Amino acid sequence: MLGNTAFKSVDKWADKLREAALAIWENPELGFHEEIACKVTADLMREAGFAVEVGIAGIPTAIKATYGSGHPVIGFLGEFDALPGLSQVHAPEKQAAIEGGAGHGCGHNLLGIATAGACIAAKEEMEERGLAGTLVFYGCPAEEIVVGKGYMAKGGAFDGIDLSVSYHPGDNNSVSIGTMTGVDQVKFAFYGRTAHAAGAPEQGRSALDAVELMNIGANYLREHVPMDVRMHYIITEGGKAPNIVPDYAENFYFVRAFTREGISEVYDRLVKIAQGAALMTETELEVKYIGGCYPTLNNRVLADIMHEALTEAPQPVWTEEDIAYAKKINEARPELREAAIRRMGLAADAEIYTGVAPLTVENGYGSTDVGDVQHIAPGIFFSTATQALGASGHSWQVTACSGSEIGIKGMLYASRAMALFALKICDKPETAKLAKEEFDRVTGGKAYICPVRDVPLPL
Repeated sequence: MLGNTAFKSVDKWADKLREAALAIWENPELGFHEEIACKVTADLMREAGFAVEVGIAGIPTAIKATYGSGHPVIGFLGEFDALPGLSQVHAPEKQAAIEGGAGHGCGHNLLGIATAGACIAAKEEMEERGLAGTLVFYGCPAEEIVVGKGYMAKGGAFDGIDLSVSYHPGDNNSVSIGTMTGVDQVKFAFYGRTAHAAGAPEQGRSALDAVELMNIGANYLREHVPMDVRMHYIITEGGKAPNIVPDYAENFYFVRAFTREGISEVYDRLVKIAQGAALMTETELEVKYIGGCYPTLNNRVLADIMHEALTEAPQPVWTEEDIAYAKKINEARPELREAAIRRMGLAADAEIYTGVAPLTVENGYGSTDVGDVQHIAPGIFFSTATQALGASGHSWQVTACSGSEIGIKGMLYASRAMALFALKICDKPETAKLAKEEFDRVTGGKAYICPVRDVPLPL
């Protein structure tokens, strides 16, 4: 049966995959600084017999590991960056390992290693069966700031792939055929003139006034944008003391929408509002574009194959210890557990997800740079349950689960399912052609234009 050797391979490598995932969990690193995660992952792929390149596209922590030859060329998108402020010890109660430190509150320690494990397992069965095809593992930095894959694309890292598969830890086992928004990130810096705020206010030109006027204008703009648009901001600099007219102030904005065209249109209008604020306050404006990403573009042909693979691959068996751990996690946010049970139609006493969700079209307003790769070649995105039902995204609860046996078991299931997906494609390569036909039809032949093409790497 297709996949049997791959499943045995995951079992054989399970201890090393667990060790690698926990090493990354215990040493959380932020985007573009994933030195330990990069080394752990690259060493694993070398041990498995892949040809490994580190530092691709000019990014020190980006990895490309290759096995095989010919088509289809399947890109596996791994990630390993952490989030700030989500440090957590190995326990189901909130307790930072390092106060204010980073933590894997999005499960990327599982994400990258699950993907690596899938490549290793698929390789072993391809060798046994003599299947043609090329497996390319990508260790992608800085997904949490949604620009890592854009920089890799800018450097040509994804050129030549026929399709891609992307995995993410979650609270259920499912394949996504909805759309997640793309995003642009930009800082608006205003430069004014200091003065004594009480003694000589007329001599000052307040950069903070410009920031506040811009925010007012942006909030009025919300009434006149399409329904899918999201704008949110923070003030990163607002001055040093109330009695000094601030000569420098800065806003940091995200603009999201379901199309790159929609993002660009609102972005341009936002720049005009910033220019107006500068004109009103007689300050100077600097627009600091950081980068962005495309909306996701999940391929239905690949979704059907991935759903089959999720259904056929052996799923985790949750022990009493796993359920007790999840129950303790869920006690922190019981309303989230109850909402998840209603949303997914689960038993009232469920603490962790079991089964495979049906294919549904469900759009989301978050963003991921996976969308960039999915606009270069056909791609699909799926999740497995690696956390308790009541663990909210980007939280200490997710960090705690990502370092637990719940996380590890969900990770190994993802490796099995992803390996089977790749084997199904290589066993019937005509499916890759069908996926490409769908991709060409949906995109209308429109070329991918990298959103970070003019931006230096933010090391």
